[in-house]
Amino acid sequence: MSFDFAAARANMVDSQVRPSDVTDPRIHHAMRTLPREEFMPEGKRHLAYADVQVEYAPGRFLLKPRDVAKLLQALEPRAGERALAIAAPYAAAVLESLGVEVTRQDEGDLSSAQGGDYDLVVCESAVAKAPAAWLAALKPGGRLGVVERNGVSRAVIYPHGATAGRPAFDAAQGFLAGFEPQHGFAF
Repeated sequence: MSFDFAAARANMVDSQVRPSDVTDPRIHHAMRTLPREEFMPEGKRHLAYADVQVEYAPGRFLLKPRDVAKLLQALEPRAGERALAIAAPYAAAVLESLGVEVTRQDEGDLSSAQGGDYDLVVCESAVAKAPAAWLAALKPGGRLGVVERNGVSRAVIYPHGATAGRPAFDAAQGFLAGFEPQHGFAF
């Protein structure tokens, strides 16, 4: 007996996404149709629609379905916009299905942004603090969406030019490798 991924996708939207105040029908449609299991390692495909974060590569995590939907809705993507998806393969696919042109950055130095002049920058793994280079990659009117973990773990939205993000919702997420808090000793 094979797993019914289509039924799992529909159930994910109906039981995790819609009840979490994600009201954008475009996001519902994208998440009902995109095969999230294809973004999972072979041995973890059965977790694609579960209410859990999944490590898809060492130090790289996909947000829970609820959290990626809420983060994308908070970014208010519009068809024709340009986005940079940093370690965010599933979010990139959802954005593309919404008509957003997406540049994927999942290799090399992730602390710098590939290119610039983006309407949106999104990352699915957590960081201690959004890197200045990610903010600098935004054009006027642009938005960055990321989970920050520094004492409290929450998704934040940074509008272009902001030095602090606006909290969007609580979201526990694994750290992007190399973006953990730096602890030191000071007097």
